[in-house]
Formats: sequence, structure tokens, C-alpha cells
Amino acid sequence: MDVADEELEIAIVGGGICGLATALALHRKGFTSVVLERSESLRATGGGIVIRANGWRALDELGVASKLRQTAQPLQGVREIYLNDGKQQEMAYGGVEARCLKRSDLIETLAESLPVGTIRLGCQAISVKLDSLTSHPTLQLHNGSTIKAKVLIGCDGTKSVVADFVGVKPSKPFMLAGVRGFTVYPGGHNFGNEFVQVKGDKKTIGRIPVHDNLVAWFVTHQVHGRQDPSEVSKDPELIRQLTLQLIEEFPSEMVDMIRKSDLESVSHVRLRYRPPWEILVEKFRKGSVTVAGDAMHVMGPFLGQGGSAGIEDAIVIARSLAPTLAENYDRRSSGRNGMMVEVREALDKYVKERRMRLVMLSTHTYLLGLLQQNPGPMLKFVCLILMATLFSDVTRHTRYDCGRL
Repeated sequence: MDVADEELEIAIVGGGICGLATALALHRKGFTSVVLERSESLRATGGGIVIRANGWRALDELGVASKLRQTAQPLQGVREIYLNDGKQQEMAYGGVEARCLKRSDLIETLAESLPVGTIRLGCQAISVKLDSLTSHPTLQLHNGSTIKAKVLIGCDGTKSVVADFVGVKPSKPFMLAGVRGFTVYPGGHNFGNEFVQVKGDKKTIGRIPVHDNLVAWFVTHQVHGRQDPSEVSKDPELIRQLTLQLIEEFPSEMVDMIRKSDLESVSHVRLRYRPPWEILVEKFRKGSVTVAGDAMHVMGPFLGQGGSAGIEDAIVIARSLAPTLAENYDRRSSGRNGMMVEVREALDKYVKERRMRLVMLSTHTYLLGLLQQNPGPMLKFVCLILMATLFSDVTRHTRYDCGRL
């Protein structure tokens, strides 16, 4: 048996939205976990995050929705404007809850709801292996120390060490990149509560009010090759200047919004996805190890569901594990091997429950991403037929309920 420096009941790799939500869901069910975050501070990059009704149901289950609702105003609908012909298309949300949160508000609220000591910063996992005797996963950290856990959950994003161990294929890049940020209006803005998208030639600008004095924005644009823009430059001023060059033909109020953006909030990333056919067939579990959030199902931002899907994962994984954890950790009613079998079955239950929900979300976002890449006539026709066939009800994905914790 390998000797670890520390042994934990449940370890969660990654202190982003999904990792913290998973720890909080387990805490609400009465179980202790430890979140291992590689950064020296909690990650709050990425600008705004739209939470639709399904995400708010999950946040209600975690007990943090009421506090978060105070930080962002409800959105009334979305309006799309097409630069080439000036046409507009509007869709009201019809009373279905949608708000744009500051990612930092969501991260901080989740973290503050956890017991002291749950989150460990500066803990970078570099590999995972199974103990030769107990079959428990053992994490190798960057400082040479090791942590053994009975259950390991990888919420460590698109470059997930845990997903690599489980055998999940690497995510794939869209031929699209996204720039994101915030703009502060000290005297208030006059944009109302409407999510506006302006679509030009191979570029889109989105503007989403957070509250009366703050707007989140994004720009998506085509890229070629496999270069990740974030690896070219992390200088927010340079990113902003390059973005302004991209959007010169857009309405002046949009250009001005980005010109006046808060530099600290500006980031530029390559958009990535996991193909829906991989989500349909991947195991997503190895031993007592599984994955959640972007490590499991990274998707384009075109539906505004990536973050909410990760919060749904947290609810389902805690609910699936709870009976097994309660029986084996409290009563010690079965031996080590019996417990491991039950944990694996619980994780399989989690994966099974999430699979088709994630297949549908990833298919929807995949098709939207292909359409934004300006495909050829035949591929565009196929995408539009599939969209009309599978997703004619454009708000169905927001009515999903992941259930009680």
C-alpha cells in the first residue's frame, strides 16, 4: 500500500463554480469535503455569468440564491440586431428568471457558505493514481506531497488532471474566441434590463446589464489554427485595443462600452467544447473518481448554460452519494470493499442521471457554435434543420429541474 501524506474522505480538485458548489452541496447533506485549488486566490475571472431559471433552482437548493438575487437585476428578454440588414429579433423571457451575475459574486458567496478550512489554496494536483491495495485515488501535488481520498471529484476545468486519469478525451476548440469584461457606469446606464446581441460579419457583441451601474459584455470572433488567444497576450490593455479594432463597424455605443471597460475584468480565451457524441459514450468514472463541470462537459457560451450545468452537477452528485456516505461513514456497516462498490454505483448513478441532459445541452451549443463559424451552405442547412427539429422550443433548456438536494 502506498503511504500518503494525508487521507481525506472526499477531495474536490478545482475551486471554481462547480467545485465550490459541489462542496456546498455535500456540506448541506452533512458531509465534509476538501477543495484543492491550484491558484493562490479563488478564481473569479471570466466576467459575467448568465444564470437561467434552471440554475436558480439549483442555487435555491444550495441556499444561496436569495443572497445572489440581491446582486443582479432580472433580465426581461433578449434582442438580436443584424448589422448587414438592420433586422431585429426580440424574445421576452416571459417571467422565466434570468440574471447576469458577476462571477466573483457567485464564487465568493459559495465560498463564504462553506465551513472554514474547506478550501485549500495553492494546491495544484499534477497526477492521479489508484492505491495498489485499497484502490483509493491518490493525488500527487506540485510540492511533492500526496493526498489519498475515498472519493475524488474533478472540477478542474478544460485542462483537467482528473479527467485525464478517468480517460476522458481532451476538449476540442471552436474556430471562435471570446473577449469578456465589465463596464461601470457611475451615473447609471440607460440600457434597461435587456440582453442585446449585435451580430456582424463573423463577429458578435453582447451586452448584459448586471445592475443599474454595471454591464457585462462579450465579443466573439473567428480565429484560425489552434492558437489560444490567452497564450498570445494576457495584457488587458492590448486585448482591449485589439478588440476595438475588430468592432470598428459596430454601433458607437457598443464600441464606447468596450473602450470604457474595467481593464481588470478583460480576458480573451479560445472557446472550447466537448462533442455531444463523446458525452453520450464516455464513462466519466474510474474507480471512485469522477468529473463534473467543464472537466466533464465544457460547452460554448451560446446558451448561457455552462455554469448552471455545473451547479446542477453539484446537486446530483451530492444527492447520489449521500445514501452511501451516510450508511458507510456513520454506521460503518460494510467493509472497505463493500463501501467502494457502493461508491462506484453511486457515481455511476450520477453520471447516468446527468448524461442525456448534458447531451442535449452540448448538442444545442455545438450547433449554435457551428452556425457562428459561418459554415458552408450544406452544413448550415443541416445545422438549421437539426435546430428546428430538436430545439424549436427555445426556452425548454431553462425549464429543466435537477431536483431536490
